[in-house]
Amino acid sequence: MPDEVAESVIVNAEPADVYAAVSDVRRMARWSPECFATWVWSRREGRPAGFVGFNRRGPLVWFTTCRVVVARPGEEFAFDVSTFGMPVSRWSYRLAAVPEGTELTEHWADRRTRGAHLMGRIFTGSVANDRAEANRDGMRTTLSRLKGELDRH
Repeated sequence: MPDEVAESVIVNAEPADVYAAVSDVRRMARWSPECFATWVWSRREGRPAGFVGFNRRGPLVWFTTCRVVVARPGEEFAFDVSTFGMPVSRWSYRLAAVPEGTELTEHWADRRTRGAHLMGRIFTGSVANDRAEANRDGMRTTLSRLKGELDRH
């Protein structure tokens, strides 16, 4: 069972611009095939520090509580996800300047306990390795949509 998944894309934009996009969590619903809304409930220095993500997969709908744990402009944005007080995962967006613009890597690390695995199966309808593959597919979609929006033409 893979407990980490990562996908990358080259975006024809400056790292600062890509960071501004991925750290504005309200925009995630435009790119993600699963997240359809976010609600920022806490801010630090004008940036999101805590938010709720509303997700949908087929007929199933659920929410997660997210806490920003890394906010380094132009380098990395990461947040921990929990549900019902149980850890679920860490999502991160790592940026590296390349001649073509920015290499953006979306990374997911599973942090679920046994209880959280059971809750995940109930609420998302997927078992652990299905979740990793669903996330990999979702990352590819997310990164493609993000690239399409941010690429300089």
